[in-house]
Amino acid sequence: MIEKKLPARITDAMMQKDYFSQWLGIERVEDGPGRCVLKMTVRKEMLNGFGIAHGGITYSLADSALAFASNSHGRMAVSVETSISHTQKVKEGDVLTAVAEEENLSHKIGNYRVTVKNQDGKVVALFKGIVYRSGKEWQV
Repeated sequence: MIEKKLPARITDAMMQKDYFSQWLGIERVEDGPGRCVLKMTVRKEMLNGFGIAHGGITYSLADSALAFASNSHGRMAVSVETSISHTQKVKEGDVLTAVAEEENLSHKIGNYRVTVKNQDGKVVALFKGIVYRSGKEWQV
């Protein structure tokens, strides 16, 4: 049996107790050092009063991608600042893909950009996140 690489083992450990990401129906597409790709389908219970996806849905998908990407090097990291721009409306049934990519990494701080696209390849949200990297290592 081939042993999983560190980013995948860390994401496994995180997802095991990440009940919110599980509720979102997040599917992991790719795990890598400083990178994560996630996919999910927008369900009816994720819609707001306008009949479009609540902004918190794309935010949460992007935030999960940030978490997995920023922890992928083996040190525990938590977000300290995030922001999102919603560029297109998201509807029920849309399949969203979030790609988190590391832009800068230092001993204590990491900067990430997450692009969220729909099934047609249209960018629906742009997310930026800064994480604090603790001195604690993942034991996976």
